[in-house]
Amino acid sequence: MQIFVTGASGFVGGAACRRLADEGHRVVAMSRSEASDRKIEALGGTPVRADLERVEAHHLDGSDAVVHAAAFVEPWGPRDAWDRINVGGTKNMLAAARAAGVRRFVHIGTEAAVVRGQHVRDADETMSLAPDSPYPYCRTKALAEMAVRAASAPATGFETIVLRPRFIWGPGDQTLLPLIREMAAAGKWVWLDGGRAVTSTTHIDNLVDAIVLALDHGRPGEAYYILDDGSRTMRAMISGMAAATGLALPDRSMPGWLALAAATLLETVWRLFALKDAPPLTRHAAMVMCRDCTLKGGKAAAELGYRPRVSVDQGLADLGIKG
Repeated sequence: MQIFVTGASGFVGGAACRRLADEGHRVVAMSRSEASDRKIEALGGTPVRADLERVEAHHLDGSDAVVHAAAFVEPWGPRDAWDRINVGGTKNMLAAARAAGVRRFVHIGTEAAVVRGQHVRDADETMSLAPDSPYPYCRTKALAEMAVRAASAPATGFETIVLRPRFIWGPGDQTLLPLIREMAAAGKWVWLDGGRAVTSTTHIDNLVDAIVLALDHGRPGEAYYILDDGSRTMRAMISGMAAATGLALPDRSMPGWLALAAATLLETVWRLFALKDAPPLTRHAAMVMCRDCTLKGGKAAAELGYRPRVSVDQGLADLGIKG
């Protein structure tokens, strides 16, 4: 099978690219630079120079499936960045895939698509999406998922499916673990509410297992939570990740409500004065660290045949070796 991958220079897309190539698929991956070309080639893929704002059907020639892992996930950026990439870019990919005769479109979504800032506890896929979320990432991932699911048209030979991981972690992480290390080294790590918020998680290898399954399984137009075994507090999970790589995090903590208020003020000041660097704390980051988010994975087990192959305990042990 020929599979077109977006976001191959990132954590999820890169892991998918490597696994698919290792399993004998021909992987073609979107690339925007020579550096990305080299990374894609090292993963076993063939780079195609394109981007989400200008992708066309000919970039996907011969592809049977798309794994759309690219997204704007930065905590801060131009006001229109999340809409242009997460919503506009996804719609562009859908149009190009349909025109190229792609059979299945696997979209890497997120639990953030249901988040308006509330606790999410033991939720399944029937929970309403949040296209009105006050958080740009959450809002645009909801809108992107809506576009993906609406585009599914099995009668015409075009099927879409959405995978929703939560708190993606594991070897190769380019965001969370490096941030933990940086903040710990600078003496800036602070827990919110003592790290008591409870979360579901998704090890990168488990997510890639689900991506492979989704190429042929699952109901078109549906979304599936892809999760590790059980749930844990933020403190237990993040401390475990840090300890696996030789870091001990301090006990310092501040109330979540205070962090949210401070982040709101900081964002207002940064926008007002058009400051270029990101503020030291954003509303979204504060919200994620002090809200429960536990999810149910029964639908993926029943319809995709998904089971978490890597336990959290095993993943943490491996992180100390590979991380």
